[in-house]
Amino acid sequence: MEIDERAWKVMQKRLGYSDEEMVLFKADPRNADVISRGAGLADKRIVLEVVESHGCNSRHKVGDRFIFDAFGNLLTGLCPEKVCAYSLNSALMMVFAANEMLYAGVDPNEIRFKRAGCFDVGLQCGGWGRVVLELRVENRDDA
Repeated sequence: MEIDERAWKVMQKRLGYSDEEMVLFKADPRNADVISRGAGLADKRIVLEVVESHGCNSRHKVGDRFIFDAFGNLLTGLCPEKVCAYSLNSALMMVFAANEMLYAGVDPNEIRFKRAGCFDVGLQCGGWGRVVLELRVENRDDA
């Protein structure tokens, strides 16, 4: 696929690559594929929504949403004031999978195992609490 030279220049500036590094970057056809899909992904959001919560020290509650752009960046302004890193631990692999599915042109909402939990095992198993997150991808205007 042919990428406009301006798009390559934008990426070079964004990533801070030298001209020599851009030669390597452009030599990998996967990079061209990702760049060619980038504009179409700008309106997508990856959402991890709390569907269960009990005993959470960060006080996450059902309905809280952790929102990422389609490129895997946590959009902190759209999230609760506090985001427990432990709740995101196992869910980050789902964000990666959704991101890869978007780049491959596959609907990430078709992912079979779309729930992950905080690694805290909960009070009954010697921990404190438990949070379960469910993944989905939305259009930005749906979010």
